[in-house]
Amino acid sequence: MTFPHLPPGVADLRERTRRFVREVVIDAEPAPGGRLDRATRDRLQAAAKEAGVFAPLVPTEFGGQGLSIEHWSPILQEAGYSPVGPVALNCMAPDEGNMHMLHQIATEEQKKRYLAPLAAGDVRSCFGMTEPHPGAGSDPAALRTTAVRGEGGWIIDGHKRFTSGAEGAAFCIVMARTPAVGGSPEGATMFLVDMTNPGLRGGEAIHTVDRAIDGGHPHLYIENCFVPDDAVLGEVGLGFRYAQVRLGPARLTHCMRWLGLARRAHDIALDRAGKRELFGGPIDSLGLAQHLIAESVIDMETSDAVITKTAALLHSDPKAGSAMSSVAKVHCSEAIFRVIDRAIQICGGDGVSDGLPLAQYLNEVRPFRIYDGSNETHRWAIARRASAGRSAAVRAGEPYRGDAVVGRDGGA
Repeated sequence: MTFPHLPPGVADLRERTRRFVREVVIDAEPAPGGRLDRATRDRLQAAAKEAGVFAPLVPTEFGGQGLSIEHWSPILQEAGYSPVGPVALNCMAPDEGNMHMLHQIATEEQKKRYLAPLAAGDVRSCFGMTEPHPGAGSDPAALRTTAVRGEGGWIIDGHKRFTSGAEGAAFCIVMARTPAVGGSPEGATMFLVDMTNPGLRGGEAIHTVDRAIDGGHPHLYIENCFVPDDAVLGEVGLGFRYAQVRLGPARLTHCMRWLGLARRAHDIALDRAGKRELFGGPIDSLGLAQHLIAESVIDMETSDAVITKTAALLHSDPKAGSAMSSVAKVHCSEAIFRVIDRAIQICGGDGVSDGLPLAQYLNEVRPFRIYDGSNETHRWAIARRASAGRSAAVRAGEPYRGDAVVGRDGGA
């Protein structure tokens, strides 16, 4: 992958990240299907700090590299070349998205208490949004967890599931429905809740095919959970608005990281196809294999382009960027899956064995078509925006072009 127009500092960070992941992280990867243990995680993060590549998205005041969003992709693709690279660099979900949101809307005291240790890699976090049916999932408006005013704070009750990263996390950002209070509207509110709060209890683990996200995806039970007023993140009633501050960039960083992993899978397939012989020549000389290779290059290049456009929009026009992130999420999650699937096909039987990591890569990226909003939900939103945009343009004077012309030579 080439990024010809990077500022010198970003280009240098990209090259150092590339070397670090390939020379340090890959050798420390767990076996396919395994999880990164805590001791290895701590060792890799210490090495990343020493190499000056730690926390690339975190502001410099909190010990990070302070990258602007339009320069995230080259770095995160290099980090994602290993499934545990983002963990080593402290730019993995859900912490990465939580750090971004905390920096945007937290108070100075909240930043000291929650963002600073998270940015340093001293703690992990989770985000409590998804609920059991019929609660919030792809439709956030179905939110059923509630928070009501109590003396000196709030009392939260609810049940969360698929709370990624919750096992071993220090705190959770809990989304709850709140009534109109004072001048604040009825809506949703975000609360910073320590995992040691007696009203917050970890529940059953949900065993999924992915392994890269530390802390699993368990249930959380929230019962008569009291938090003080200073636990409110942002303003009361504006939680859904703040969620977009987090979700748009978080969708895109998933695309960036997994595109890096797709490039790793493609390299494995190219190495294999160039060395193995079949029918009297190397596999990469066969038309069928060349078709698979070419299709994967096309999928990676188009993914890279839509990521770049979306990142630029999120920097210049966050509302348009958030809408475009739906397009990026759908396209990249499906294109990346195809790249890894083709790599498996090129590698034959070894591709589906644990002798190569490709089958586990497929397990890592498959949930992305569901996480951060199912692709079907995003397609629905994309279509609605397209229809509404065209209707608005016609109302504003654009010619209506949907009527067939009757009587034209050659038929209607």
